[in-house]
Amino acid sequence: MLVTVDDPGRVTITAIARQAGVSVPTVSRVLNGRSDVSPRTRERVEELLREHGYRRRASRKRPSAGLIDLVFDDLDSPWAVEIIRGVEEVAHSTGMGTVVSAIHGQPASARQWLQNLRARATDGVIFVTSDVTPPLHAELRRLAIPLAVIDPAGVPAIDVPTIGATNWAGGLTATEHLLSLGHRRIGFIAGPTRLLCSRARLDGYGAALAAAGRQADPALVRPGDFHHESGCAGGEALLDLADPPTAIFAASDQMAFGAYEAVRRRGLRVPDDISVVGFDDLPESRWASPPLTTVRQPLTEMGLLAARTVLRMAAGEEIETPKVELATELVVRHSTAPVS
Repeated sequence: MLVTVDDPGRVTITAIARQAGVSVPTVSRVLNGRSDVSPRTRERVEELLREHGYRRRASRKRPSAGLIDLVFDDLDSPWAVEIIRGVEEVAHSTGMGTVVSAIHGQPASARQWLQNLRARATDGVIFVTSDVTPPLHAELRRLAIPLAVIDPAGVPAIDVPTIGATNWAGGLTATEHLLSLGHRRIGFIAGPTRLLCSRARLDGYGAALAAAGRQADPALVRPGDFHHESGCAGGEALLDLADPPTAIFAASDQMAFGAYEAVRRRGLRVPDDISVVGFDDLPESRWASPPLTTVRQPLTEMGLLAARTVLRMAAGEEIETPKVELATELVVRHSTAPVS
């Protein structure tokens, strides 16, 4: 028997696809009468649709509030501006406004935000690097407010669309770049372990080392929180090792800039004495001295897609691909060089 997370009486195309053993887009093509589906698959899907009484989601009747809510864990990072830029582009093009909030990872702040939300209307909510707790999700469902998450902290409910980047591939590519330059001792400054994106970048780093026949040295991995100070502290700890690394891969550009400072304090130079790679490709990365080699994640595009997603849901449309990862790209500048 098929059940859905949010409404046991209503089956979704995701559930139909799972039972039929096909993709969600395939079920959508059957529903839309497309011809690019094999007869056997079409018959199986149509049989399940009839069996479970599938019905398309009815369009919402309530008027638009003209607002999109964008909720960050914190706002003290330049990458937040890039995400806001993407959401604002969609809001501006549709004549809507954007309400930006920060809950600082505090349950009390989240409750206060929700209380404020109950007092007004919104067309959709986008959470960024936050953990959407079951009670919060349940309340947004009760209020019939569409929800999407950018870079979720944990694993959201199956019916919550998520937008992220290919963090594992980005970590892999950055490490492979350093390996191709001859670096063998590569330090890594990690992001917050509670975030899926942080763990994926670390896993990509480890996978690249393993593929090169090298075992990751725990002494070369230092904790961080995506901010400058932790990058500097991590960089200093790595440079103080008896056998320091010849390259540092920081899981954010801000931590990479912190590593720059650690290198400067030791009287060393980037990339002459040590190569540094970041992650994000913030606008200031190209203006750093030297310009930073980094992994570009499409932050503006992530915000743009999240805004489009909640507005589609507000219009009663089915989201065919609830989990989206946009491609990352290595941007090589002047902070990396062959090992000397």
